Amino acid sequence: MSSTIQVRVDDDLKTKSDALFKDLGTDTTTAIRMFLTQALAVNGFPFEIKKPKANPYETLTEHEILDKLEKSREHAAQGKYKDAAEVSRDMRAKYGL
Repeated sequence: MSSTIQVRVDDDLKTKSDALFKDLGTDTTTAIRMFLTQALAVNGFPFEIKKPKANPYETLTEHEILDKLEKSREHAAQGKYKDAAEVSRDMRAKYGL
């Protein structure tokens, strides 16, 4: 006998995870089954759970920040840059800002 689990997730999360698991040679249903099997095997989450850092730049020294600024000036001079709105959007998504 088998049971059904229904989970609601954001469309984007589903699309991206489906693609990832397909690239790994499996599907989302099998990946979830693997997660549950491993959770039972280790008697907990099968991976480490951590609270993410609020902002990775908080730990930089003044010297490190100045080095990064200099590197960004060099990149800008070479035409290697992104639109500020795109950078802000990426950082908000990546770091939850």
